[in-house]
Amino acid sequence: MKENQINTVTTFPRKVREIENTFIPLAEGIRLAARIWLPEDAEADPVPAILEFLPYRKLDGTSERDALTHPYYAGHGYACIRVDMRGAGDSEGILDDEYLKTEQDNALEVLDWIVAQPWCSGQTGMIGISWGGFNGLQIAACRPPSLKAIVTIASTD
Repeated sequence: MKENQINTVTTFPRKVREIENTFIPLAEGIRLAARIWLPEDAEADPVPAILEFLPYRKLDGTSERDALTHPYYAGHGYACIRVDMRGAGDSEGILDDEYLKTEQDNALEVLDWIVAQPWCSGQTGMIGISWGGFNGLQIAACRPPSLKAIVTIASTD
């Protein structure tokens, strides 16, 4: 491999299924847009799920990065759910500001939705960079029962 060349992994232990666009209904009636990658056999053999909850638009802002990282996790036995926050990307509602209680409540509802899916083992984690990382810290402080781990990068000063 040449210097500065990135080696993209495309073969995984498990086959990956991608759901390009799905909507997660919230109790107040709005829907959040999500893109999901999961092992093809996850409904028969449920897996832990990793949530990335961001305002950065899943279909453009982070789509290239997502297309590399999330299939990797899914191919190694995790469901990966990339959700546009309220008012961002394809999600409904209005994005009022950063780090509001509404944002945390929405993320907690999304975790509940994930756990209720037939492909989820009942265990979740969150990943995030910047806003998404700080969001993971806030959600972890709420101590939702399914949340077992967070990975947060560059999320505080």
